[in-house]
Order: sequence, then C-alpha cells, then structure tokens
Amino acid sequence: MASLSPSPKSPEISEKSKKYDRQLRLWGDHGQAKLEASRICLINANATGTEILKSLILPGCGSFTIVDNHVVSQEDIGNNFFLDNDCLGKNRGESSRQLVLELNADVSGESIDNSPENILSQDPNFFSNFTVIIGSQLSEKVLILLSKTLWEQKVPFLYCHCIGFIGWIRLQLTEHTVIESHPDNVIEDLRLDIPFPELVNYMNNIHLTEREEAIKTPWLVLLYKGLEAYMKDDEDRVIENNSHSVMDTTEKTHPCRMTSRQKQEFKNFLRKYLISLGLRNNDESFEETLRAVNIALTKTEISTSVENILRDPKVVAVPESSKFWIMCLGLKGFISVNGHLPLRGTLPDMTADSQKYISLQNIYREKASKDVDDVFGYCQQSIQELGPNNRMTLRREDVRLFCKEAYNLSLIRGRPIFEELESSPANILHELGEKESTRWLFICFFILLLNLKSYL
Repeated sequence: MASLSPSPKSPEISEKSKKYDRQLRLWGDHGQAKLEASRICLINANATGTEILKSLILPGCGSFTIVDNHVVSQEDIGNNFFLDNDCLGKNRGESSRQLVLELNADVSGESIDNSPENILSQDPNFFSNFTVIIGSQLSEKVLILLSKTLWEQKVPFLYCHCIGFIGWIRLQLTEHTVIESHPDNVIEDLRLDIPFPELVNYMNNIHLTEREEAIKTPWLVLLYKGLEAYMKDDEDRVIENNSHSVMDTTEKTHPCRMTSRQKQEFKNFLRKYLISLGLRNNDESFEETLRAVNIALTKTEISTSVENILRDPKVVAVPESSKFWIMCLGLKGFISVNGHLPLRGTLPDMTADSQKYISLQNIYREKASKDVDDVFGYCQQSIQELGPNNRMTLRREDVRLFCKEAYNLSLIRGRPIFEELESSPANILHELGEKESTRWLFICFFILLLNLKSYL
C-alpha cells in the first residue's frame, strides 16, 4: 500500500522462499505446499518422460518413482539429455533417477525395474498411492488397462506420445476441483452497489470539509462519497454532446450498473465533486479516484461458472464426504440467506494516510471474517448430517480460503482414455468432425498406436 507514513521494515525472506521465488509468485504458498506433498509416478523414462519429470523436480515436487524395465540403448543416449554413454546397457529408470536427482536436493526418488503390466497384475492398488501418474510410449493394451485402473481409483493420469516434433498429450481425470484458480484479471470486491451496514456506518462518520483532510483520504472513501452525492442529486443533469447540450430527466442508474458512456457522465460529475472538496487535478488522490471508476464500480454478482457448481447434483442436502462439496453446500446456504457471495475482505493499494487506510481495511476484514463464520456454521451442520461414523474435519482456515476465492471456483470433469481407444472408428471420425480441423492429428496417433502394439 502506498502511504504517507514510513513503511515498516520488510521481514527477512527464507532461503526456501528465495529458491522458489518465481513460482511462489505464480501459484502462491498453498500451491507450493501441494506440490511439495505430491508423489509422482513416471512410467518409462524416455526423453519425453524425463523432461516432464525434470519440470516437476525443479520447482520441488515431494518425491517420484520411475517404473521402467527397459535398458539404455544407443537411441536413448542420443535423444535423452539425462543419459550418457556410461548408462549404456543399464536399467533406464535407475540411470535416469540418479541424474535427475541432481537437479534438486529437496526431492527424493526411487526406481522400479518392472513393467507396468506386471505391476497391474501383481498389485493393482500400487498406483493408487500416487498423486499423478505420467506415462509415455505405452502399447495400446497397457494404455487401456492402465487407463481403466486409474479411472476406477480416481488417480489423475497424464499420457504423452511423441514422434519427432509432433506429440499427443492426454490428461485423464474424473473430477478436479479448483479453489485457487489465480485468474489473470481479478475483479475487486468492494460492494459499492450494495454496501454492507458496517461500511455505511463507517462512511457516514467521515466528513470531508478541508482539503488537507481529503488529500489523506483513501480513494475508496472519496469514490463512495461521490457516489452518494451523485445519487442524492435531484437536479437535472446536463450531458454535453459536441457544441450543444441536452437535458436528461430520466431516473438515475447506479454507476455500478452503468454502460461505459453513462460511467463517463458520472466521471465528469465525480471530477467536479472532488474539486469541490479542494482537491486539484495533480493530487494523487484526485487521479486515483478517477482511475478507480472503471475497476471499482462493478456489479456484485455470482459468475455463471460458480452458479453451475452450486447447481451440481453433488451439492445436495447431505453431500459426499468431500471438503470441497461440503463447503459448496455451506456457500449455497449463505447465498440463500444473503443473496450474494461472502465478502472477499481485501482492498487494493491506495495512496492515503496509513491509519485511515488500516481503519477502512479493518471494516472489510471484519465483515469478511463474519461471513466466514456464517459459512463455517453451515458447513458444520452438513458434516453433522453425514452421521456419527464420519471422520471429516474441516478447519476454519479451509473455509476462510474457500470464501476468499469463491468468485473464481472451478470444476473440471474429464473422460477416460480407454473409452476413446475402444470406440469404433466411425464414432471417432464423427466426434472429431465436429471440432477444429487440426484434430486430424489425433487420428494419426490413434492409428499409429493400433499398429505399433506389437513393438512397444
């Protein structure tokens, strides 16, 4: 936050944070924690497989296991960066394990000299212990068998098949729920169109009578006051259009629901209002308030994707024993009472007096905390309805994060690979014909897979 008061000294950054700084900026602490707790299984340590594994080891995955019963050939040495001449004739999985481990000392790994088909026949539950399975260059028979097993066990499966510079990547997963989706453009949750009582009381106690006071005031307060003055103004507004003017006597629309042209009209009103407070065009608070019109004046609503999730059959009176769906049910209960999502409770940066900014920030944080308590209460009711034998524990911190990210919840459902491979050619051609023309490459790989089953 930009402030007129000296900024406090930043806390020291740990060695771990320095090491993973770039990726922490991308997926945050929670994403990094999940990555570090992951267990990766790679089937076949060929060039494609080891490159994928490398990209998971460098950012710090928890551990990995390589399943590969092949020996290193001259071809492997020629196309796999992680193999050299000393590896020739040795087990490919173990040779790759030793070299990729040098990339990150925080990661542990092992190799198993066995084929996936043997493992599936001897211990079908072996792969259920992993976070994700990565396979490459598998025969049709093994791919179908592995796909069926992992689909039943609900373990994500990433399959890659490469020929030269062309490749086929297929992700199989039953269901993937995302709480922290990290959208590119985050819409601020300021509730200027439906201000909550605590915010209204706070704003009503602020009286801007002097220029020096207005300069130190956060732009959110200035914008709120401008909105209030705009909506209370009973005089006819004049819309300037080129060299003449027209009187507008229609009922005023709240700026959060205005078109771009109408917002420009409000912006002109806001500029005059700020000048009436003693602010000047070159004051930071003046410029920030006008710039904020486009980002702060948004309608409080629930996105279609979130509405679809809340209408999902899994959000029922007593949902399945899943934290995500339990919290969705709690969120649905909150919305049924309040009509909108919980307040996010965060504010964008503002040039203002530190104390004024913190006071405003606390109003939003306290309201967000109260909303979390309400959603948490609905979740606890749902957990109790699961029965006495249910052992699910839901922390308030889990609900707090869920409420903060409720605007951008995401649900992904997939289909199994074996269904595609067992489909008739006519069905495949019909399905691909409805999609983009480049999907013809999939047909080539499909035919290749069928014809190479004797060689893989």
